[in-house]
Amino acid sequence: MPGSFQICFELPATHKMSSHALTTRLGFAGLLPFVLLAALMWLVDAELLPFVAIALISYSATIVSFLGGVHWGIGFIKGDAAPRFHFVWGVMPSLFAWLALMMPAYAALPLLGLVVVACYVVDKKTYPGAGLAAWLPLRFRLTAVATASCLLGAAAV
Repeated sequence: MPGSFQICFELPATHKMSSHALTTRLGFAGLLPFVLLAALMWLVDAELLPFVAIALISYSATIVSFLGGVHWGIGFIKGDAAPRFHFVWGVMPSLFAWLALMMPAYAALPLLGLVVVACYVVDKKTYPGAGLAAWLPLRFRLTAVATASCLLGAAAV
């Protein structure tokens, strides 16, 4: 189209994989910072602990905001037929994430773990209506590891 800007990221034909396989790999790759930072919370010297805690809190807050943003995406795709809930809920995780960024690690990490679980509970109720029920098993696994990482990180403080 004239005047349009489009970026296309495609793997060569020999490297094609289904979108489910790709998102599964990317989802599990997204757990690496959670697991690594939670482990580092237990392994670093006391003077480095605040920096690792800030990194874990920041990454967790970013992911929590992303989980809320998915609901805006659902709302945009559904257009006027979208329940307003998607837009209202979509901003809630970001607000909790922002609050957590101003809290000490011992409070922020459990809060973020709780919000990750709350996001899953909401997704479990809303994804089927959006045709996304097939993603719930992956969401559960990602939620379990992210939440455990937040709680283990908090226990190290």
